[in-house]
Amino acid sequence: MKVVITGGAGFLGRRLAHALLERGTLAGTDGRQSAIRELVLLDVVAPPACDDSRVRAVTGDIANPSVLRETLGTNTSSVFHLAAIVSGMAEADFDLGMRINVDATRQLLEVCRANGNRPRIVFTSSIAVYGGELPPVPAEETALNPQTSYGIQKAIGELLITDYTRKGFVDGRALRLPTISVRPGRPNAAASSFASGVVREPLNGEEAICPVNPGTRVWLASPKSAIDSLIRAYDIDAAELGVRRAVNVPGISVTAGDMVAALERVAGREVAARVRWEKDARIDRMMNGWPGALDDARARALGFPADENFDAMIRQYMDSIRSVRLQADE
Repeated sequence: MKVVITGGAGFLGRRLAHALLERGTLAGTDGRQSAIRELVLLDVVAPPACDDSRVRAVTGDIANPSVLRETLGTNTSSVFHLAAIVSGMAEADFDLGMRINVDATRQLLEVCRANGNRPRIVFTSSIAVYGGELPPVPAEETALNPQTSYGIQKAIGELLITDYTRKGFVDGRALRLPTISVRPGRPNAAASSFASGVVREPLNGEEAICPVNPGTRVWLASPKSAIDSLIRAYDIDAAELGVRRAVNVPGISVTAGDMVAALERVAGREVAARVRWEKDARIDRMMNGWPGALDDARARALGFPADENFDAMIRQYMDSIRSVRLQADE
């Protein structure tokens, strides 16, 4: 089995690749687990070096049809489409967001259609597809009404996945991922970047600015549960999903104030005191336009994983940092 991960050099792409290599198999078209023989990481930048013979890195523009045709070939049966321009950047640069989040998704699906082998595709969507006047806990059937360019672009991607699946060109699944926390590294251009920063920076001895009010509610998932959800989504039989190909991935609903309180419980008052509240009207407006919780009952029934609470998510991050430091010292 040949697997392609777009955005393979990114945060989720690298972790998904590691998880797939460790697992070694994915469901084949007959539903039985099949060995992963080749794993291709496609991104605009090169991923970290990997000495696993199954891995091949391709550096190129995902919006370029020739890059996609060369990368997929005619023997790709599995695609995880993670490549995207994040929320804040998509809002600031409309053309870039449309080119990568919409045009490249359509190009990818067209290449798969031309190949004629109906690959299974997992597409990462977002809670940003919801917006406007919403019920307290939107369901999968709640009408999409995104209030940002990013949300609109992801909604378009969902509809493309659904229609190309309906036509029999691909077997697609779209996951409405919660905000992922806690991410390592440095802040990015996502509006929700603070959901990692208010934990990551204080634990690193640095001040963090929270740009939303303490009462702002966010829908979160840990990196581990996000990766496990991507793999679970891939392995689910098409008949179990039916015609509804977009799934609300399980998450936990917490306020920004809850997050800092959890940080104090896990790491102490001195660490939590490094969070400074400084409202950013643009980010606050975007975050309050997204739902703070989703109805994830169908995903849970389908066997998607769920995090326990935010305290556990902080501890998970701290354990991962310790592991990296230990490996660096070896």
